[in-house]
Amino acid sequence: MPKAAASLASLLPQLWHRPVQPPPFLHRALSSSSPLLRRHRAALHSPAAPLSAAAVSTSAATVEAPATAAYPVYGRLLPCPLQDDPPRIEHLVAREDEVAVDFISRSLTLPPLYVADLIKFGAVYYALVAPQPPPHAAPEHVRIFREVTEPSVLCRRKSIKGKTVREAQKTFRVTDPNQRLEAGTYLRVHVHPKRFPRCYEIDWKSRVIAVTDNYVVLDKPAATSVGGATDNIEESCVVFTSRALGLETPLMTTHQIDNCSEGCVVLSKTKEFCSVFHGMIREKQVNKRYLALTTAPVSTGIITHYMRPINRAPRLVSEDHIKGWHVCQMEILDCKKVPWPSSLIRKVHKVDNCGWPQQEAAYECKINLLTGKTHQIRAQLAAIGTPIVGDSAYMTAAMAAIVNPSINPFGRWGQNYDSEDEKAAAVEAWISCHGKEPKSVIGLQASEISWDYEGEHHSYKAGVPWWRQDAVESDLI
Repeated sequence: MPKAAASLASLLPQLWHRPVQPPPFLHRALSSSSPLLRRHRAALHSPAAPLSAAAVSTSAATVEAPATAAYPVYGRLLPCPLQDDPPRIEHLVAREDEVAVDFISRSLTLPPLYVADLIKFGAVYYALVAPQPPPHAAPEHVRIFREVTEPSVLCRRKSIKGKTVREAQKTFRVTDPNQRLEAGTYLRVHVHPKRFPRCYEIDWKSRVIAVTDNYVVLDKPAATSVGGATDNIEESCVVFTSRALGLETPLMTTHQIDNCSEGCVVLSKTKEFCSVFHGMIREKQVNKRYLALTTAPVSTGIITHYMRPINRAPRLVSEDHIKGWHVCQMEILDCKKVPWPSSLIRKVHKVDNCGWPQQEAAYECKINLLTGKTHQIRAQLAAIGTPIVGDSAYMTAAMAAIVNPSINPFGRWGQNYDSEDEKAAAVEAWISCHGKEPKSVIGLQASEISWDYEGEHHSYKAGVPWWRQDAVESDLI
């Protein structure tokens, strides 16, 4: 094995991390108190549950355990833990040609069965060549990266012949625990997957609105993911609905709604219809209507904003046109006063009050979505001072803007800034006013969806939104 590749193998686990203290060994980092590694006796007599992940940060550098270290007891992941472990992502490079599960288990001191579950959940990725280190990487790590990506080193790799470095750095999921890794292969392992416990609480058949030859319409429950996340493709609506219906071929996603939202979602049975439906969405031939429970009344008519083209939350919107920002439009068809959800309903559905004082009434808005940007309805309603009940991500910023209207640099009362640096600081301050993404339900339902296809009109409605359910019904959920 080339000397440069050997150096990378020993040091790359640290390549993407800021200098920090080495992490605790496995008995602390993944101890028996961890929901993900806790032994569940009942699970030993049940089918193995899928594992999921949604890590958002990286751990410290990994410490390779001695060859004699024993793996902790691991009995699969049932029942699903209610709390997630701290996010942890590890970056590795294979030292020699070997099997994925063996290499990861040994390098991270994880039980092989645990690693196999991570792979099943889509929590392990590989690339033929390690990606470019981020700006915060230490100079020594950058030097090592350059050393092992020199043409003289890469030319000896049979797997990357005919590929550019950029092509070889493209990541793919490891789909088989016994996948063979060529020496020099890069791996990204999401060690602590994000779980979706609500998936195991739902009677999925009862949530199916329609089944046709081409698609299934689901009344999606809140606190679930439509098609899974970057590191969790198992605990999702498509997987659990496919199982509930006994389908041999898994369903496919055609569009998304937020995890914290509920309502109509169309899942495709075939690749052909999936492509057709994507095309209809692009051509704005799919009509979507929502019900939103807001903290204040909203005037009927079209609301227009412009959304910052950065693919991460919070989504910032401006009332004024900004070059390069995406137009967002929705039409408020109706707004009526309704009772504020009772304390029992809020408790059953785990609604976050976000610090907003309970009121006598809320307002149910019927919305025709004219454009379909991520978090659009939530961001637009918060921007006009009528945030959605339970929306911890946007309500806190709306509250801050009510107290100090000029705090929003993109609002009507935004200040003029003397320099770009001053404005950038104001934007960061505005982002800090936003809260965390809700873990349960917010007052938003995809209530209706309709389209025309092959000469027929297709129209579907979701069930009664959670906030209209009386206390008795809620207590039975």
